[in-house]
Amino acid sequence: MERCGSAPLDDVPMVLAREGQHGPVIHAANRIARIEGIQPGSRVVDMRAICPELQVAYADEAGDHAALDRLVLWARRWCPWTVRDANNGLILDTTGADHLWGGEAEMLVEMETQLSLLGLTARLAVAPTWGAAWALARYGPVRSVCEPDEAYFKLGPLPVTGLRLDDPTVLLLRRLGLKTIGAVMDVPRLSLTRRFVKAELHANPLMRLDQVTGKLAEPVSSVDVKPVIRVQARLAEPIFDPTPYLPDLCEDLCEQLKEAGQGCRRLHLTVYKTDGDVSHIDVATSASTHDPAHLHSLFRDKVERINPGFGFDLITLAAGTVEDMQDKQTRLDGGSDNDLHLTKLIDRLSAKFGPHAVTRPVLHQSHLPERAETQIAALAEYPNKGAPLTKERPLRLLDHPEEVRVLFAVPEGPPAQFVWRRQTHRVARYAGPERIAPEWWKDRPGTRLRDYFKVEDQVGRRLWLYREGLHEDGRGGDPRWFVHGMFV
Repeated sequence: MERCGSAPLDDVPMVLAREGQHGPVIHAANRIARIEGIQPGSRVVDMRAICPELQVAYADEAGDHAALDRLVLWARRWCPWTVRDANNGLILDTTGADHLWGGEAEMLVEMETQLSLLGLTARLAVAPTWGAAWALARYGPVRSVCEPDEAYFKLGPLPVTGLRLDDPTVLLLRRLGLKTIGAVMDVPRLSLTRRFVKAELHANPLMRLDQVTGKLAEPVSSVDVKPVIRVQARLAEPIFDPTPYLPDLCEDLCEQLKEAGQGCRRLHLTVYKTDGDVSHIDVATSASTHDPAHLHSLFRDKVERINPGFGFDLITLAAGTVEDMQDKQTRLDGGSDNDLHLTKLIDRLSAKFGPHAVTRPVLHQSHLPERAETQIAALAEYPNKGAPLTKERPLRLLDHPEEVRVLFAVPEGPPAQFVWRRQTHRVARYAGPERIAPEWWKDRPGTRLRDYFKVEDQVGRRLWLYREGLHEDGRGGDPRWFVHGMFV
C-alpha cells in the first residue's frame, strides 16, 4: 500500500508477513488486526481463517532497519543518547534533558507531535529503567509517565510478556498461573532462583525483574559516543541554509568550552529535516581550539553540501575529541598573539583542499630511515610511536633510494668517486660508516645490512650514501651502493 503512495485505512486489518519455516508468518500488524486477535509470529494461513478480510503485504525488514537507524539519529533532538530497541522501538536516555522541554509529560507530547508530522504513530513511556519503559510503551497507556515509586503499581497489571521473555518461558509462566508482571513479582525470589538459576537472560524472569526495578543495570549504549558539549538552534519555521546561525552557534559552543577549560579537535554540524532525515557536516582541526571565528571559517566551503530537502527546523553543533586546553600568555601585557598560527593555516588548507592535502610526519621505533618516519594527514589523530633519532640525519630523504656506480680504494671503505644522475662526484670528505642491521621481525630472510656514509663532493654538496651488503656475506653478489638523502 505504501509503495503505491496510499496508506491503509484505519478500519482495515492489515499485516506485514515474512517467510517462516512452514510458510509466511506475521511480522507486524496494525491496531485493528491486533484487536481481531492477530499476533506476530502466527502463520498467515491460520490468521486468515480467523479474519478472512485480512490484508497481507510482505515486510521489507532491511528497509525497516535502515529507517529505524535514521530515526535513532533524528531522535537526538531530545537527548544525546538514543539507540534502536529491537526491531520496532527506540530507547532514549532523557536523564537531565526533560527539563528543557518543560517536564516529562510535556516532552512526551512534543515527541508525539513531531513523530505525527512524519506520519508515524507511537506509544510513549517514561520510566526509571529501560525494562519498565519497554513494558509500559507496549502494554500500558498511549502516553505514560512512571515515577520511581510507582513502578510496582503501574507494571503489576501488565501481561507477563512485558518482561521481554521468550515464548517458551512466557508459556511456562502462564501454565503456572503467572499471567501478569505483578504475579511474578509476588513470587518469592528463592522459588524463581531455584527454577531459573541456569536460564539465560531472555528466559530468566528473575533477571528481567531486576532490570525492570533497577537492581540490574541496563545502560543505553549509543551507536556512537556523543559529545557532551553541544548547542542547538530551534527554528520556528523550516529553512534551507544554516549559514546565518553558525556564528552564534560557534560563539555559544566556544563559551562552554572555555568555561570547561577545554578545546575541541572536531565539530559536528547536524541539521534535522522536516521529513525525518538528518544531514551531517564534520570539520576537524590540527590542534585543540576554542576560537569561534576560526571554527566558523572551517564551514565556509562546506555548508553548501547540505541537501536541505523540504527544509530543516533544528540545527545542532557538537564538539568532538574534546581535550584539556588552557589559554597561553604570549605577550607581556597578558594577552596572546594570534596573528599567525600555523595550526590555523593547516586547518584552512585542509578544509579547502581536503583532509589529505596537508600531511605531517610521525615517528616510529625503527632504525631504518624509511620506516622511522611516515606522513599522515595533518588532521589525523595519531600519537608518535617513537622518539626522534639522536644521530644526525639528512633533512631530505628520497622516497626511493637511487642506485649509483661507485669507485673505492678499499672494498669495506668509503667510496672515492661515484656517478649519480649522470654526473660524476668525487668524494672530498666523508664520515662513517654507520651500520644498520635488518629488522629480522619484519624483513625477509636474506636481507642485507647497510653501511651509511656521509660524504661531501668536490663542490660542497653533502649526500648520504649506503652500501647494501658486504663482500662474500653469503646473501647475494657484490654490494650495491645507493644515495638515500641530502644534507641541505
